[in-house]
Formats: sequence, structure tokens, C-alpha cells
Amino acid sequence: MANIIGSPSRYVQGKGELKNLCEYAKNYGESLLVLTSPSGRKRVEPGISEGQGDTKIVYESFNGECCMTEINRLIEVSKANGCDVIVGVGGGKILDTAKAVAFYEKKPVMIVPTIASTDAPCSALSVIYSDDGVFDKYLFLPASPNMVMVDTDVVAKAPARLLVSGMGDALATYFEARACERSNAGNCVGGKNTLAAMALAELCYNTLLDEGVDAKLAVDENVCTKAVEHIIEANTYLSGIGFESGGLAGAHAIHNGLTAIPATHELYHGEKVAFGTLVQLVLENADQDEIGEVISFCDELGLPTTLEELGIKEVKQEEIMEVAKLACSPDDTLGNMPFEVTPDDVYAAIIGADALGRYYK
Repeated sequence: MANIIGSPSRYVQGKGELKNLCEYAKNYGESLLVLTSPSGRKRVEPGISEGQGDTKIVYESFNGECCMTEINRLIEVSKANGCDVIVGVGGGKILDTAKAVAFYEKKPVMIVPTIASTDAPCSALSVIYSDDGVFDKYLFLPASPNMVMVDTDVVAKAPARLLVSGMGDALATYFEARACERSNAGNCVGGKNTLAAMALAELCYNTLLDEGVDAKLAVDENVCTKAVEHIIEANTYLSGIGFESGGLAGAHAIHNGLTAIPATHELYHGEKVAFGTLVQLVLENADQDEIGEVISFCDELGLPTTLEELGIKEVKQEEIMEVAKLACSPDDTLGNMPFEVTPDDVYAAIIGADALGRYYK
């Protein structure tokens, strides 16, 4: 199997870039289906309109879940309006939905994150859920997005919790890529890990440790500093390329398992992935200093390190075992760990991670 790295054809990040969206879109088509939320449209339409020119734009509101029902609905909207470019503007589920619609429609896709809460923007992957929000499957796409464009003025104005959630998602990147490297597992683009992917994953982790707190404090004050710019890049690009080309392992499988507990649905993706990272490190029996570093980072930023912080007020053995069984599904990524993992192992690691989180507090 070859070593393969995947990335979007073009990544653009800067202040005020929304006004250039339609100019960039001319490389792909003239009629845009822009998928966004009603509140997101209010935030981005003025900037997009500033440079719209003669480009046709059809705005469509996202119904809230990246599921096949919503994907099929949007395919029909695209066909009815003759759109030749799909544009996703918003958070992770909107972006994943836009990528899936573009895939089934065989159209180019532009991704415009308005928050830096996940590493979804750059990936050739859509995470598909049921209509009720339970993890269903990964839709692996043949190519990364044609363009990812980040207007940092917009992202920096989003609530700090979203940026922090993105750091929780990005936190897993290095540890999952490291696990895949150790097991010689395949990555998410059909190949093996590359030196470049591992370097980006490690840079992602170091950037989080060095500038994560500074970035959160700046966003709390509604300003975009260099630290914010760097964390946006870490959450979006470094983590996106790092996870996809480095590979997924335990942390995201634990996240997927946690979706079986309705109480966790109130948390963002990256918040659950942060706890999944801690569980993976417990599974690996990682060095205590490394575990302590991760827990301290999470505590400083307010990322969950205990089951209670995930919304699980009463720990029920049967529920945690259900999480463990779902995480160990052969269709998920725990099989990329460099050793065999059973549901009993995952159950013990979840309880152990919760105990460590409480101990450090």
C-alpha cells in the first residue's frame, strides 16, 4: 500500500475573505447552492454580497443533521435550481452535508467554515448520522474539497466555546496518527501514513499547547490576535490534514460510542473527542506525564475530562458498556490501535479516564 497524503486543492485563510468567495467560485461554476443556517446567513451574506457580481446564489437553510434524509433533500434543491457549485458555510455538520451533496451530484464543493470547532473542513470525509443524531457511518469521498476558505474575522467572532471545541477535536490528531503509525494502519485516504502527515499532526499538538489558552482569552474579548489565527489554522488545516492522512484510532471511535448516550448530545463533537483522547491514552497506558499534560490542557480550556462533564450524571454500567461495544464496531477505527482492543478494555479505560479526570481536579 502506498503512502498517501490528501489535502484541499486550495486553502485560503485571512481577514475579510468572504467578499472574495464569488471570485474564487468562478474557477468552478457560475451558480452556487449555499448551504447555511438562518443565523449563519445573516452573518455571512453581507460579506458575500459585497463581491457577488453576476454570480447566481441560491441560499438554502440546513435542517440540523448530516443524515441521508437531508442530503437527498438538498440534492433535489440543487437540481431544481441548476446549481453547478455546492458551498457549505457554517459548522461541521453543514460542511459534511455539503461535501456529501457535492459527491452524489458530482459537483465541485467549496467549504467556508464560520467556526473553528472541528477538523471537518479540509477532509475527504463526511460523518453521516441517523435522523436522530446517532452515528451511522463514515462516507469516504474520492477527493478533498476543491477549496477551503476561512474568513478569520467571522471565526473569531463566534463563541469561544466553539474554538475550544475545535481544539478538543485537534487534540486527538497527533495521538491517533501516532497510534496508526505504530500499528502500520491505513489512513483515511486509502494509503499509509506519511512523514508530512506526522509532522503536521505533531505541529498541531504543539500549537495547541503553546497558543491555545492565549487564543481562547482573545476570543473571549472578541479580538483576532496572532494566537487566534494560529489556532484557527491548527483546528482547521493542521488537524484536518493530520487526521485524514495520519489516520484515526481510539479517540474518535470513543466519540462515536458516546453518541449512544442521549445526555452527551448537548456537547459539541470536539468536546467528546477530547475525552476520547484521554480514554485512548489510558488504553495505551501512556506515560503519566503525557496524560497529565493532556488533562491540564483540557482543564485550562474547560474541555471535559470526566463523565459528569459529558452530561452523564449517573454512571450506569450497561450504558458505558454499550458505548464500549459501539466504539469497538468493526466499521469504526479502534482496530487501528497497535494492539487488540475489546469492549471490556474500552469500558475499563472509560472508567479509568473518568477517575483520572476527577483525581486531577
